[in-house]
Amino acid sequence: MSAANDASLLIELGTEELPPKALDELAAAFAAGITDGLAKRGITADLAGAKAYCSPRRLAVLVPGVAAEQPLQKSEALGPYANIGLDANGAPTPALLGFAAKNGLAVDQLQRTSDAKGERFVARSEKPGQATAVLLPEILVEALKALPIPKPMRWGNHDYAFVRPAHWLVMLHGDQVIDGEVFGIRSGRSSRGHRFHHPHPVHIVDADSWLLALRMAKVLADPAERRARVREEVARVALAGTIPRLSDALVDEIANLTEWPVGIACAFDRDFLAVPQEALVTTMETNQKFVSTFDVAGALTEHFIGVANIESKDPAEIRNGYERVIRPRFADAKFFFDEDLKSPLAAQQDALKNVTYQQALGSLWDKTVRVAELARVIANRLREAGVEIDAALATRAAALSKCDLMTRMVGEFPELQGTMGRYYATANGENAEVALALDEFYRPRFAGDDIARGKLGQVLAVAERIDTLAGIFAVGMKPSGNKDPFALRRAALGLARTLVEGGLMLDLRAQFDEALAQLPESALAAGVPKAKVGAAATAFDPGARRAELAAELYDFILDRLRGYYADRDIPTDAFEAVRSLAPPDLVDFDQRLRAVVEFARLPEAQALAAANKRIANILKQANFTTQQSYTARPSDPQSQKDLARALDTAGEDYRSLLESRDYVGVLRKLATLRDVVDRFFAEVMVMDEDADVRENRLALLSNLRVMFLRVADVSLLPAA
Repeated sequence: MSAANDASLLIELGTEELPPKALDELAAAFAAGITDGLAKRGITADLAGAKAYCSPRRLAVLVPGVAAEQPLQKSEALGPYANIGLDANGAPTPALLGFAAKNGLAVDQLQRTSDAKGERFVARSEKPGQATAVLLPEILVEALKALPIPKPMRWGNHDYAFVRPAHWLVMLHGDQVIDGEVFGIRSGRSSRGHRFHHPHPVHIVDADSWLLALRMAKVLADPAERRARVREEVARVALAGTIPRLSDALVDEIANLTEWPVGIACAFDRDFLAVPQEALVTTMETNQKFVSTFDVAGALTEHFIGVANIESKDPAEIRNGYERVIRPRFADAKFFFDEDLKSPLAAQQDALKNVTYQQALGSLWDKTVRVAELARVIANRLREAGVEIDAALATRAAALSKCDLMTRMVGEFPELQGTMGRYYATANGENAEVALALDEFYRPRFAGDDIARGKLGQVLAVAERIDTLAGIFAVGMKPSGNKDPFALRRAALGLARTLVEGGLMLDLRAQFDEALAQLPESALAAGVPKAKVGAAATAFDPGARRAELAAELYDFILDRLRGYYADRDIPTDAFEAVRSLAPPDLVDFDQRLRAVVEFARLPEAQALAAANKRIANILKQANFTTQQSYTARPSDPQSQKDLARALDTAGEDYRSLLESRDYVGVLRKLATLRDVVDRFFAEVMVMDEDADVRENRLALLSNLRVMFLRVADVSLLPAA
């Protein structure tokens, strides 16, 4: 088909209002389904230029340069080999006759081809491609069936099921209507404009004029254009001196709720500003999709912005409606806050005893007690390491950490847990560090969020996550596949990030031991698989179970760290080089890893990685143990003496660098050994026939290997 017959393809499915949070995904999947269907059928088109469109009442895709029909369709079927298809006289056998008949050809129309087994018959045919207009209806049906719709709905007395009831269908190839039907709706060229501004059908002349035709009917079908207009409208009506808080997520949701966004400036009673601003902002953004505004100092103002889906002749009426709908929710928040302040936060501790955390792990109060003890131990260990932190404050913060869950405000706004704890603790006169820790210990709350800034918050964050991980692993509810009901993967990453980014030098294994020691034996036994019927039961060993869990938990944390460092472009082989040593302190782990990454950039790195790999293999094959020490002898080859002397010389600085954890310095020092190591392997036969000589040389290589292993196993790095 010539390019002259190529034209843009438009498919638009009109519906009732689609779910705003799912709209972008639905639009992308719909467009992908159509373009995949075209590609699968060999219909040429500018697939890279295809664009998904959507609005609250439509899904659409516009594909430029779509051919009017498929290209010539060629087929090839392989038949019997010549020695099977022809008899001794060269006449066709029944096998060949059957093959020809099956493919609708005479024997003399068959062709021949050859492969490794010899010559064989082949049936080749060509036929014109089908018209695109004929294929599009089935492409559309396939695309709709593939949409990610978890709960399709039915409407009327039909058997159709879709995300929302469908009402119109436009299918145009250039200016020609493609005949088709879905959900009982025949295709045509009539679209729909804005529900109020243009309630009449919109006539679409051709595919390329569709976007403009809808714009004239007060519908912005391009989601990027709607998002830009939302931002422009918010900026247009924002009061001078105020700063709107307009996140990308809120813009997306507003854009997916409106077809013609119009900003409306509103305000609420200033008395409500006495309520914590997080509660007011949550109500405005999450519940009403309003835009809150702040002053230059970052304080919430009484002004907010609603985005209407209509250009009203009386915007004051819409403003009154927005202000009226938000007033009772703010009044509720103020009531909850005032009522909560009538009792100290600590008074909620008794209520925690009546809330089950997990059946085998007890109540929320039981968890609080465990976390408080862990926080005390961690704070004391950090204090011994030189960190300025008060263990008593850490214990106090832990004791109050779950109390705000019992307040009215958090009951109404669960996302404010921690935040309200900070407000109530401050109002009760608690230490400022304690109050801040009650909010910060939840951090990081989401991917990309920062860790807690204060050391007290960091300690509480670590204690909370260690107890959660230890407890849930103990009762046998660790994550599997995509199931992670207790969000343990997120907790593990948050724990690792807090330790590494907070510079908290702690023995993670010891902390897990501490947490597991606090768990009752019944919890430890709950996660042990029951013996099969008829199998002999073994006595439960709590100590062995704790040791098994501690090792499992440590590995689980390192699995999360692998992804954490991969996101920061740290090579996997460098990570594995450090992981092989299993440093219990993650700050130490991080320091070693960064030293290995820097070492890997040195020109000597690949050769030394290869030497370490070779040494490891030699020592393994020789079953060498490190019990034998190296002894210098006059009869040793010169290159062996040079290596021994180089190790002694390097060892003087090596030990001090290692003690100060200057792993970069250690590896740079060891990198200077490259030449002498290369000469040793070039000139010395390690596996000498004389057992005494052989063992002595193995001891020398073992010394070199151990010096590297004090930092990482560099044999796992790429070798020359």
